[in-house]
Amino acid sequence: MFNKKFKKLLSVLILVLIIMLPGCAKKVDTSIKVKAQPETQLTEVDKIKKAGKIVLGTSADWPPSEFHKEINGKDTIIGSDISIAQEIAKDLGVELEIKDMKFDGLLPALQSGNIDFVLSGMAPTEERKQNVDFSKIYNKGDQGIIIKTGDKNKFKTLNDLKAQKIGVQKGSIQVKMAQKQIAEPNLKELGSVSDLVLSLKTNKVDAVLCGIEVAKAYASKNPDITVMDVKLQSDVEGTAVALKKGSPVLLDAINKTIDRLLASKEIDKFISDAQTLAEQ
Repeated sequence: MFNKKFKKLLSVLILVLIIMLPGCAKKVDTSIKVKAQPETQLTEVDKIKKAGKIVLGTSADWPPSEFHKEINGKDTIIGSDISIAQEIAKDLGVELEIKDMKFDGLLPALQSGNIDFVLSGMAPTEERKQNVDFSKIYNKGDQGIIIKTGDKNKFKTLNDLKAQKIGVQKGSIQVKMAQKQIAEPNLKELGSVSDLVLSLKTNKVDAVLCGIEVAKAYASKNPDITVMDVKLQSDVEGTAVALKKGSPVLLDAINKTIDRLLASKEIDKFISDAQTLAEQ
């Protein structure tokens, strides 16, 4: 009798276990699931290194900083700014890609992500700082004015340029400088300095306001234009690298390269070498 009852009880227990096991297995399976971790946020430098290149935006009409020259039969963009950009790329361990565009298109291209940084003789004005970040100053350049050589006795002072047609690069700091320091300026804004120089040579403007190194470079190649012996005031310290706002890791890397180049005085050599090439 006992054996029969025991066997019956055992059968019931086995049946209950058979019914419960699938549910238990499901519960155990759910309990051991591991929540997926979010992907690690890449810094701007991580993305550049992953791409294997850093994209430079420049307006290559500003010798000796950036300009076109035929090297070994090939049109090449060279200049002191390009040399600095190459050093930045080298320190990051990536290739340098150059995109040449109008000066006033550089910051929009930077903000849209079409380029990673800008070297183009750009001054870090307070207005620009609202939209992009800037590196340390790497070149403290003055400003200059070029005129036709035949007008050098006519235009000797800034006052002599009153109400004259003044050429300036669109989007540059020279626009406001001309408005502040030349009385009643009749400004003509163009996208490139080369177009401004052509306007000067064809009597469409009376003078062109630009960086002093640029002014000297164009005057050295064109005997029919000359640099005025005047001193212009500037509200900015010099030129810097521009990059997309909120790029602290890239900014730190670029500043380290600039510190190295300034300490070794390599930037001075870049400018000197580029000036020689621009004059050839």
